[in-house]
Amino acid sequence: MTVSHGGRSEQSMKNGIHPNYKTVKVTCTTCGNVFESGSVLDEIRVDTCSNCHPFFTGKQVFTQADGRVEKFNKRYGLKK
Repeated sequence: MTVSHGGRSEQSMKNGIHPNYKTVKVTCTTCGNVFESGSVLDEIRVDTCSNCHPFFTGKQVFTQADGRVEKFNKRYGLKK
C-alpha cells in the first residue's frame, strides 16, 4: 500500500508479518526485582539488574587494579 504525504509517497508496513511488540514483565533471578519493558516475548528473566549489579550499587571492587597498585608499591618500596 502506498500513502501520499504532501507530494511524496511512503510505503506503509505490511499487515500480518510483524511481531506483536508489547509491555512485558522482567524478573531478576538474583534479587527478585520486577520491572516492565517492551519486547515481543511474553516474559523476560535476567540474571542481574540495576538493583543488584555491583556497578550500579557502588559496591564494585576493582581487584585487578588494586593488585597492580600494591605490586607497584611493593616493587619500589612505597607505603600508602
